[in-house]
Amino acid sequence: ISGYSLVIQARDSGTPPLSSSVTVNVDISDVNDNSPVFTPANYTAVIQENKPVGTSILQLVVTDKDSFHNGPPFTFTILTGNEEEEFTLDPHGVLRSAVIFKHMVATEYVLCVQAKDSGKPQQVSHTYVQVRVIEESIHKPTAIPLEIFIVTMEDDFPGGVIGKIHATDQDVYDVLTYTLRAEQKSLFKVNSHDGKIIALGGLDNGKYVLNVSVSDGRFQVPIDVVVHVEQLLQEMLQNTVTIRFENVSPEDFVGLHMHGLRRTLRNAVLSQKQDSLHIISIQPVAGGSQLDMLFAVQTHAGGFYKPAYLIQKLSNARRHLENVIRISAILEKNCSGLDCQEQHCEQSLSIDSHSLMTYSTARISFVCPRFYRSVRCMC
Repeated sequence: ISGYSLVIQARDSGTPPLSSSVTVNVDISDVNDNSPVFTPANYTAVIQENKPVGTSILQLVVTDKDSFHNGPPFTFTILTGNEEEEFTLDPHGVLRSAVIFKHMVATEYVLCVQAKDSGKPQQVSHTYVQVRVIEESIHKPTAIPLEIFIVTMEDDFPGGVIGKIHATDQDVYDVLTYTLRAEQKSLFKVNSHDGKIIALGGLDNGKYVLNVSVSDGRFQVPIDVVVHVEQLLQEMLQNTVTIRFENVSPEDFVGLHMHGLRRTLRNAVLSQKQDSLHIISIQPVAGGSQLDMLFAVQTHAGGFYKPAYLIQKLSNARRHLENVIRISAILEKNCSGLDCQEQHCEQSLSIDSHSLMTYSTARISFVCPRFYRSVRCMC
């Protein structure tokens, strides 16, 4: 307990008795009676041979139960095991290489490290660090080409994570880093540690080919990343049809079915090869395992097929479509829960272009806006 607050009252013996009170704060001063604590108690680390001088090997973690003026900053010292000065230890507890290690010269070092706190008198503790020197990388990283499809409303892309590069390396201790060509950083970024691709706001319609590479410190490998950006027209929303699929997650749909379904749909509903099929959004149905896919078809002249025409085409081709994926329903109007006379209802569709959903797999990523339906009975 670091302190107490007491209210003390003095009361006299007169008639009537009179009194007054005062608050007394008692602070408990800290005594430096706790040593620093290493977490974990001892460390093991590896470094590959031929790494440059200054390579980070390990970050020491130290805590102290005393108050702040009796704890950090800590003073770190290598007591034993560093007689040839192969290592340095900075004030933040980062152990670095001071030489270029060779696996044939030595395969293991054991260091005794001391941490001293800032109290008076100072308290100390010790840990042992085992450092193994392993052979340098012999395998190049391997990465899967990534294709990203982004659907957004006209000039209204907010930016965000649009996919992730999947890369592996057969060298167990290799740490992979990702880089993007400098001149492309005005539109995209790549997280150097995990390969996540971030698009900045305001992307224009079109195709972008990103020059991304992955490195294990010795080998650098290029990765094919292609980004397709499609901007929706307001007229599309008035001519959409929804196909509802059974028992499929968005990621499985994107990774396993979307490419084949797009090809089958084109064959089923397009009258001419110049017509364009636009997948506007995919979205899980609340409370189940169903998935809605929203799409529209644009004619080569620039107009759009009416939903009734598309539904007729889809109904005729449903058997072929189900060779790709199981369909629950083909929806033009969704009047579920409404008791409309003669079944007449009106549906409106709205797109939230600032609420993007990213469905990412190893090879394909699909980024689309969230959509909302509202229905009402017509008079």
